[in-house]
Amino acid sequence: MTSRVTFVSPAMNPSLRRPRFDDGATSLDDIGMTHARAAAGVLPPTALVVRSPSVRCRETAEALELGAGEPSVELAGLDVGRWRGLSLDEVGGAEPAAVGQWLADPASAPHGGESVRDLCLRVGRWLDGAARREGRTVAVVEPDVVRAVVVHVLDAPAAAFWRVDVPPLTATAISGRSGRWNLGLGRPLHARAAGDDG
Repeated sequence: MTSRVTFVSPAMNPSLRRPRFDDGATSLDDIGMTHARAAAGVLPPTALVVRSPSVRCRETAEALELGAGEPSVELAGLDVGRWRGLSLDEVGGAEPAAVGQWLADPASAPHGGESVRDLCLRVGRWLDGAARREGRTVAVVEPDVVRAVVVHVLDAPAAAFWRVDVPPLTATAISGRSGRWNLGLGRPLHARAAGDDG
């Protein structure tokens, strides 16, 4: 039995355009919506569509003509606690030591939310379940979920999380059986995205 999961990062929104901790309620901007609609129909037919619970992931799934998708708390973005909705500059100015600790230690959660390590473990549990599901799944998920997928599939240390860049509206595919995954990284969903800086 071979399982295939394609993880699609959301199209551009103001939180992605500027370094800001998304609050989960921010919509796609006009450019992001245009790019997502242009990519509709690019993904192969799928048996299951799931997504992070955020507005931008739901809107991306709908613009790609995948429907609203099934929201999954297991695939939610990293919970950044009290930093939610703030820019990285705001947090760095107010709590520079906490930001430094958070970026250096994947087990830390100075914001009162979830650590990077815990996110990687949560996403890994979801992947373990996906390995038992035959067929194709599309998951429209936050960029940090894609990073956690890469860390899990490569059996990399959680510290590698920050070394993975996930551009908007790209597909990262995994396929495998018995929990052993092969990885295909960051394919743009349409030709325009390949040369576009957002």
